[in-house]
Amino acid sequence: MQSRLETILAYFEQVNAIPRCSKNEHRLCRWLRDWAGAHGLDATVDSTGNLVVRVPAAAGQESRPTVVLQSHMDMVCEKTPESPHNFAEDPIRSRREGDWLMADRTTLGADNGIAIAYAMALAENRNPRRPPMELLFTVDEETGLNGVKAMAPDLIKGRILINLDSEDEGVFTIGCAGGLDTSVELNLETEPLPPDHMAFKVIVGGLKGGHSGIDIHKHRGNANRILARTLARVCQMASCRLIALKGGTRHNAIARDAEALITARHAGQGPLEHAVASMDDIVRQEYHPHEPEVSIRMEPAELPAGSHCLTQDDTARAIWLLLAMPHGVAGMSPAIKGLVETSSNLAIARIHQGHLNILSSQRSAVASRLGEVTATVHAVADLAGASCRDDNKYPAWQPDMDALLLLQARDVYKTLFDKDPCLQVIHAGLECAVIGDRYPGMQMISFGPTIRNPHSPTERLHIPSIEPVWRLLVGLLEVVGR
Repeated sequence: MQSRLETILAYFEQVNAIPRCSKNEHRLCRWLRDWAGAHGLDATVDSTGNLVVRVPAAAGQESRPTVVLQSHMDMVCEKTPESPHNFAEDPIRSRREGDWLMADRTTLGADNGIAIAYAMALAENRNPRRPPMELLFTVDEETGLNGVKAMAPDLIKGRILINLDSEDEGVFTIGCAGGLDTSVELNLETEPLPPDHMAFKVIVGGLKGGHSGIDIHKHRGNANRILARTLARVCQMASCRLIALKGGTRHNAIARDAEALITARHAGQGPLEHAVASMDDIVRQEYHPHEPEVSIRMEPAELPAGSHCLTQDDTARAIWLLLAMPHGVAGMSPAIKGLVETSSNLAIARIHQGHLNILSSQRSAVASRLGEVTATVHAVADLAGASCRDDNKYPAWQPDMDALLLLQARDVYKTLFDKDPCLQVIHAGLECAVIGDRYPGMQMISFGPTIRNPHSPTERLHIPSIEPVWRLLVGLLEVVGR
């Protein structure tokens, strides 16, 4: 007979066998609907693709309030440059290393697949004190909480919500930052590649990356920012032009890799190599010991005949704009020690066919400070002659220290583990913020097993933390709403 841990991990492996990048969760949704039907459970999908599975109460518990167990179906699909993984078709292949579960050079998908596994196991658990439950599985969380923003207003009935998207066992999340994304576009002038020039790639890699909210204060390098600094130095040493540039992949991930295709006169190769090597030494010293694998290198590149590059003036404009864009912590909370209040993430940068496109992601627990840091992005863009568009805005979730759900959760945790849980407000966006804004009076809490380095190929799940979270869930469901 399987242990509870084995059951949860088995469900997690089944979830991980189904590709589920953001906006492509339909196969997982269909699989979950089939699972619900096989267990005689009612399931409803709204027009956005959000799914709710209704689990009836145990006998004698029917009059208790409905509890919503909430998680998201999508995952951040990140991999190392050398990984052959195809996120559209391949399953996530996990492996154990001691107490940790990891993937093979890709994100693991524990954020938030392990929560789906918990929900499925709870639906099958024959607890005689189980209340009626709604298992809410949302879509497109990782690109801006989009699924829950468009959720049908009548999809759920419960007003007690347990979100399973937190990443430290023994820690209850009771609030989160709000945020929005800003897209910047700068039109650039191109010209034919000079005949006496040759092409090079400047490549930044080896960075840890990570979650742009949770990890923004951990002195991790941003590949877009490092590449911009390198290009500025390169252009000081030799007359060069930009042809193309790309860095970063997700609005909520710190850029791990970036590269630029540049052109310079043949005689400029030596100074270019010296400039790149010099920046490699500088960056290694600056980020030691937090980024031990960071590297900047240059290699020759080939271009087809008739290629174009940016003019010298617009090469400079593009580099200066990238250098001027804000990135990192903009302010710490005056009320909660150690909490980042406001930040921005220089998430994505692209130069293609005469356009520089930048995606910046801003966060803050204070609406006015979110407006301030976003205004900075707009001001920098305006000074460069670029246009801006804001999108994916979501509110902050303000903590309610007197909520009955929180008091009950703390009591259950203390009884089970003979210690108090930690309470935290996080510098990241949670779907609780949107749900609480749309459903006044909703009591909410978020917790989960320990996950490290979400949104990066070094993501890992702490296996010993899975069982305590299960015990907490079972114990809380026995008393919640009473």
